[in-house]
Amino acid sequence: MSNNTGLAGITAGTSAICTCGLGNGLNYRGYDIADLALKADFEEVAYLLLVGELPTKSQLKEFQDKIIAGRELPQNLKDVLKALPASSHPMDVMNTATTALGCMEPEAEDFSDQMDKITRLLGAFPSFLVYWHHWHVNGKEIELKSDQTTIAGYIVERLKEKTPLDVEVKAMNAMLTLYAEHEFNASTFANRITASTLSDIYSCMSTGIGTLKGHLHGGANEVAIKFVLGFNDVEHALTEVDALFARKEKIMGFGHRVYRDLDPRSPIGHILADELKELPNSDKKLFDIAVAVRDKVKADKGLPDNIDFFGGLIYHYMEIERLYYTPLFIMSRAAGWAAHAFEQRANNRIIRPSSDYNGEEPRDFVAIDNRA
Repeated sequence: MSNNTGLAGITAGTSAICTCGLGNGLNYRGYDIADLALKADFEEVAYLLLVGELPTKSQLKEFQDKIIAGRELPQNLKDVLKALPASSHPMDVMNTATTALGCMEPEAEDFSDQMDKITRLLGAFPSFLVYWHHWHVNGKEIELKSDQTTIAGYIVERLKEKTPLDVEVKAMNAMLTLYAEHEFNASTFANRITASTLSDIYSCMSTGIGTLKGHLHGGANEVAIKFVLGFNDVEHALTEVDALFARKEKIMGFGHRVYRDLDPRSPIGHILADELKELPNSDKKLFDIAVAVRDKVKADKGLPDNIDFFGGLIYHYMEIERLYYTPLFIMSRAAGWAAHAFEQRANNRIIRPSSDYNGEEPRDFVAIDNRA
């Protein structure tokens, strides 16, 4: 039997992009996540991850203009999105569109246009989802042009087809930043493996998307909000949590492989959910239930909530389709994936670990007529 640790505790490389769980919270290029999430636009954070420094006003304007230009999709790609079944998983839609765009607008062999390609993708990722959504759900082609200058505003406006409220843009912007990067998580490491073969940026993104689709990586916030929605009130929630404890069942949205005491993103998620509960159509009771469950799990089991717990509630309050939570993760984490792909390809050695063999000892081949 193999000792499968999932590489826990194994140092698998060196990176200057992010630190998490090292005693100083979560930092992107040295900047604290709370400052970035609450004081900067996601475009500033994406630029920071990709370039290494926060942009000046002129640099940010140029970066944003390129992202905005990247929102429009070629007709051939629109035809691909139309052809995908309405029953397709949104993550497969995102992956297919990424690969298709890579066929239509390939990256240069020497990666000299890698920055242009990722800004194109940062603009295109939201368009993939909204175009497919409106074609299959509402039976129409959605206009991809928008007066919204930020990715956060564009996502909310085009998905819901109405001018977003400031509190919605603030929340979406912060969520994009909170999910943008997290060191050598599964999808980022898989993306770096692809980059280490000197593959193109679209293939790196596709690798990340495929890994993120797995239930043990992306999608935890979908499960977390479904859990909260299952309770009638705080008392019901606390009773059911006790029952879950008795059955030794896991509650999604709690604990983290890296953070033992506190996910530094969680307090920000709490702030955002607290603000969004004041929206006219929001059920304030859900926030009270979430807080009560958070406090009980922490008090009884010592497990802190992670960003996915309040993250699911944030998207729910914004009336976003639950299956779209993980595609939103792509739109955010793409900045981190690309930063890692750039870093890997710039100082590359192919990632090829070894394994401990636990199979059969060498044995003689038996011809098929002599096999019992």
